[in-house]
Amino acid sequence: MKAFLILEDGTVWEGIQIGAGRDMISEIVFNTSMAGYPEVLTDPSYAGQAVCMTYPLIGNYGVCTEDMESVKPWVDGFIVRELSRTPSNFRSDKSIQQFLEENGVPGIAGIDTRALTRLLREKGTMNGMITTNASYSIEEVLPRLRAYTTGKVVEKVTCREKYEVTGTKDMAENGPISGSAVYTGEREQRPTLVHSLNGAGKRVALLDLGMKRGIAHSLAQRGIDVTVYPAHTPAEEILGDRPDGIMLSNGPGDPKECEGIIGEVRKLYESGVPIFAICLGHQLMALATGADTYKLKYGHRGGNHPVKDLQTGRVYISSQNHGYVVDMDRLDRRIARPAFVNANDGTCEGLTYMQRPVFTVQYHPEACPGPQDSGYLFDRFIEMMEVGKNA
Repeated sequence: MKAFLILEDGTVWEGIQIGAGRDMISEIVFNTSMAGYPEVLTDPSYAGQAVCMTYPLIGNYGVCTEDMESVKPWVDGFIVRELSRTPSNFRSDKSIQQFLEENGVPGIAGIDTRALTRLLREKGTMNGMITTNASYSIEEVLPRLRAYTTGKVVEKVTCREKYEVTGTKDMAENGPISGSAVYTGEREQRPTLVHSLNGAGKRVALLDLGMKRGIAHSLAQRGIDVTVYPAHTPAEEILGDRPDGIMLSNGPGDPKECEGIIGEVRKLYESGVPIFAICLGHQLMALATGADTYKLKYGHRGGNHPVKDLQTGRVYISSQNHGYVVDMDRLDRRIARPAFVNANDGTCEGLTYMQRPVFTVQYHPEACPGPQDSGYLFDRFIEMMEVGKNA
């Protein structure tokens, strides 16, 4: 069946319908990863967005449920050049077409994704519609596209109640998280990189702003017991459980839409408990301490973004998925200083806080698959908790 992608500037592409056969309006973004499409589809940070994959062939290894970053896909739509309908992989549970259909995700294949990506880079991220209605009226569609906003999507993706993820030797060696809000795969074993259990005995409160399961997984691999809290949990409740450390997760949307959460993050900052924040959590901590954020022209989304450590000069390859950044020009350097910058465009990729045991990064140190260069940040967090415990 024919499908059409219509952008708010009036550009139209004709392709083939994939996934669910329904219309969709969303923000159109692109991801430059060559692999990892199941993780992209199930990353809650994509809520309110439709993703165009720049790599031309998607779906050749199918979908393995063990690789999912959440219990379901969160993207509004999926855009590819060519979709493989016959996967070849011994770990595959189903084809990507089946996965999209089962979860109600519409998509389009057969369009020039290179041209779409270049347009988004030149004009900036735009809203768009995927439709199978060949009789669409462009005059009626364009006002709807221009009126679309992602809104407060954190409320949509966060867990509904707190739950525990226990860090054990079995977790470190075998990997999967089985908490109902994080993972619902059928298999119970997966080979994974074994870490020393240097976090054994420590407890971390993880604020779920749209958490990828890899974050809790990375902590549990190191022996840490994790309590995951819904995004709007009061700071008093989290601190009342007396965690050794606090993590703020990734998540979707404009950080300035999270007014109530920002106030609670400020209280967590003031507590003096060691904090490590990722992606949206990094942005919220900056806003909570008086800094500012702004929207990038087309964002950073992919598994190959170079990040420079300003202290050592070393460059790490990172996985990223964000459309907003912290404004380094409006930082109070007495409160926080840049620790990492993007080697491509010089934007802020991490902050070190001067008056509290807090550090934050814009990229994903837990990313899997993708570069694992920055996994050491979890060990730095553990060292920070050790210092706090012995102070």
